[in-house]
Amino acid sequence: MPIPLFHSIASWALKKRITQIELFIKYPNETQQEVLFKLLNTAKNTEIGEKYKFSSIESYQTFKQRLPIVKYEEISKSIELCRLGKQNLFWPTTIKWFAKSSGTTNSKSKFIPVSIEALEDCHYKAGKDMLSLYLNNNRDSQLLTGKCLRLGGSGELYENNSSYFGDLSAIFIDNLPFWAELGSTPSNKVSLMSEWESKMEAIISETLNEKVTSLAGIPSWMLILLQNVLNRKKVFNISDIWPNIEVYFHGGVNFNPYKSQFENLLKGNQIQFYEIYNASEGFFAIQDQNKSSDLLLMLDYGIFYEFIPMNMFNNSILDAIPIWEVKTDVNYALVITTNAGLWRYLIGDTIKFTSLNPYRIKITGRTKHFINVFGEELIIENAEEAISMAANKFKVSIVNYTVGPVFMGKKSKGSHQWLIEFEKKPKNIESFSIFLDEKLKELNSDYEAKRYKNMTLESPVVTVMKKGVFYDWLSINNKLGGQNKIPRLSNSRNYINSLLKLNN
Repeated sequence: MPIPLFHSIASWALKKRITQIELFIKYPNETQQEVLFKLLNTAKNTEIGEKYKFSSIESYQTFKQRLPIVKYEEISKSIELCRLGKQNLFWPTTIKWFAKSSGTTNSKSKFIPVSIEALEDCHYKAGKDMLSLYLNNNRDSQLLTGKCLRLGGSGELYENNSSYFGDLSAIFIDNLPFWAELGSTPSNKVSLMSEWESKMEAIISETLNEKVTSLAGIPSWMLILLQNVLNRKKVFNISDIWPNIEVYFHGGVNFNPYKSQFENLLKGNQIQFYEIYNASEGFFAIQDQNKSSDLLLMLDYGIFYEFIPMNMFNNSILDAIPIWEVKTDVNYALVITTNAGLWRYLIGDTIKFTSLNPYRIKITGRTKHFINVFGEELIIENAEEAISMAANKFKVSIVNYTVGPVFMGKKSKGSHQWLIEFEKKPKNIESFSIFLDEKLKELNSDYEAKRYKNMTLESPVVTVMKKGVFYDWLSINNKLGGQNKIPRLSNSRNYINSLLKLNN
C-alpha cells in the first residue's frame, strides 16, 4: 500500500476513537461503574469470585466492604499457582503471560499476570489512543509517513510450565500482529534481544537509514541511544540524521530533569513531548494536550480505579475512595482492579488530580519512595521539582541522581546526601546546594520545619559523581535497559553506599 494512502486510512481510523474518548470524558463515573460490574460479572465463577460472592455484589459500597485492598506479597501464592498452570483462580480466561517486574520498591521479582483482555483492551488500545490523541491535536502531522523508533526493555521470554514471563515490552512485542511491525523500528527480532550492549549496536544499525518520525521509550535509556547514534554518525544534532521526528512519547521517570538534554539533541526538529503512564499492571493515562504535562486518566481500559489519600496511608485499615469522590491537589495512592485479575491491588504509585472535568492527573511518586527518617516527609515530587529548578537556575543538565539520609551521630545531626551525576557540573557546587535546599523548603513545609535553624536536619550534602557511575551500577546489578531505573529517594543508605563505593 502506498505510504500516503496508508497514512490517510490509518489517520482516519485512529481519529474515530476520539468520539469514544469524548464519551467517557462526558460520563466518567458511569463508565467506571460499568467497568467495575463487567469485571465482577466476568470473574464471578472464578475462585476469588466465589469466595467473595461477586454475583451478589450490586453496588460499589458492597464491593468495597467485601474485598480487601491487597499488596503483591498477599496475592503472590495465587500468582505462583497460576504460573504453575492452575487457572480460573482470579480471572476466567487462560493466563499464560507474566510481566516480570522488580519495580523500585523491592529487589525481589514480581510476576504480574497479563491476560489476553489486558493486552488487547488495555495495552494495545492505549498504543492506538496515544496516536489518536496526538493526531487529533496536530492535524497536519506526518507521523504515519515514517516509523516509530521504539526502545523496549530486555526482551527475552522464559517458559515455565507452559507459561511465559519476561519484560512487559517483550510480551507486548511478541504478541503484536505482523503488520504492526511495519510502522516501527527496529525489527521485533532486535527489539527482543536481551543483552543490552549488543542490542544498542543492533538498534543503531537497523534504524540509521529509516525515516523516523517519532520516538518511544524511557528518557534515561533513550538519551543513551541518541548519544550513541550521534557518536556513530559523528554529528551533533539528531535532526541531521532524522529530520522528520515530530514527537517523543515518554514515560517511566519524571521527564523534567531530562527535558533540556532532549531539546539540545533534537534542535532543528519541531518536537512535541507526550507523556504516558503505563506499568506492568496496566496502561493508565495519556497526555491529551500539546505542551501540557497533565495526563488524561483512561477510564475504559478494563481498569477500575480507587484512591487512598496519603495522609491516611499508614493507618492500620486502608480506606479507598472511587473516582467520583476525589479532589484536586491531594496526594493519593493508586488502587486498581483489572481485566487480568488484580482485585483492589495497591500498585505502589502516587498521583494527584489536576482536573476533575475531565479527570487529569500527574504522577507524584511511589508509596515507598520517600525520605521520612527525621519526620521531613520528602516525596519524589518535591525532589524532582527542586532539582529541576536548580538545574535551570545554574544552567546545568542532570544525568542521574539519588538521595538518602545521613543518620544522626553522637555529636552530629542528620541530613540528606544527594549523589548527582551532571552532564556539566555547576561552577559553584555550594551555591547549587544552597539553592536546592531553599527550594525544598518552599515546596515542603515538613522539610522546612526540620531544617529550621538546623534543629533536626542540617544542610543537604551534594556529592558530584563521576560520569557513567550510575550506568555502571545498573550494569553490575544486571539492570540495563527497559523499565530499570535508579531509585530516587530511600530511607536507607544501601543505594548511596554501593554507588559511593563504585564512585571511589
